[in-house]
Amino acid sequence: MRVKAAIEKRVLAAAEYIAETGATVRQTARMLGVSKSTVHKDMEMRLPKLSEALEKEVAAVFAKNKAERHLRGGEATRRRYAQKR
Repeated sequence: MRVKAAIEKRVLAAAEYIAETGATVRQTARMLGVSKSTVHKDMEMRLPKLSEALEKEVAAVFAKNKAERHLRGGEATRRRYAQKR
């Protein structure tokens, strides 16, 4: 398989995973075994060239995740201190 074809396959797989599950960049990176920088670059730069419709779905998930991230961070802190008690 050509390198470009492998990258395109990874980009589309990541985008479909994010759109279907609402996964964060970190969760997607963990699932694919790549860095979160790679996932972010794939979604922001490569995906729009491959699928405009899928890019809009991913952008909506990213916007939702960005709006909720302060809540996830607060919950993680609460759990950490609850364990110490």
